Amino acid sequence: MDTNAVYVLWLRDVKRFIRARSRIIGILMMPLFFLLGLGLGLGSLIHLTTGGSYLDFIVPGIIGMSLLFTSISSGTAVLWDRQFGFLKEILVTPNSRFSIVIGRVLGGATTALLQSIIVIAISLLIGFNIHLSIFTPMVIVFMLLIAATFISLGLTLGSLINDFQGFQLVTSFFTLPLFFLSNGIFPITVLPSFVRVITYLNPLTYGIDGMRIALSGSGTFSIWIDLAGMLVSTAILIAIAAYAFNKTDVG
Repeated sequence: MDTNAVYVLWLRDVKRFIRARSRIIGILMMPLFFLLGLGLGLGSLIHLTTGGSYLDFIVPGIIGMSLLFTSISSGTAVLWDRQFGFLKEILVTPNSRFSIVIGRVLGGATTALLQSIIVIAISLLIGFNIHLSIFTPMVIVFMLLIAATFISLGLTLGSLINDFQGFQLVTSFFTLPLFFLSNGIFPITVLPSFVRVITYLNPLTYGIDGMRIALSGSGTFSIWIDLAGMLVSTAILIAIAAYAFNKTDVG
């Protein structure tokens, strides 16, 4: 793996994120809507059997949603790069395609992490409480793993799909089920048994649960089970993304 290629692609994504201020505002609107509508509005009507406020429960889910939507949409970068010829330019270099995938994953994960930190800051302003513990710093780890997992999925889809409309339709098919079939909005224990089985197979479930333990001190699983689930999911999807990217048509 060429570390210089990884660094250059990482830096490119970070610079694009910093310079696109309107993009940052647009991405934050949906998490803000969910925080105000569900966290404050619906949260006043919901009483969790596990104790604690619904706002404290749902904030990790909203962070997970923000990471999911931002990460999986990063596959559009492949389409843009293919259209404007940048993809061909980087593929004719002696760098391995695996290095290119890792650079894109790290760049996207960094920008997704910055957006998530902003979401946490907004949540604190509206009443979210962080329960500090030795696991609190691990929220960064789970954010990065969620981002890396679904950036890899986005890169896979971007490598296989050639037009923007088709990409948007396919990603919409993935994002909403992945979010609603996780523990982002409701506890797993209140879901029907057949839905619960699907939820257990969803990588986002373990990422949100890990963040919930890190931020609120309670979750459905052990934090080590959540970490193991995310590590396995990330490794599998990065491998799939590298394989798909290796087969992509440069246009």
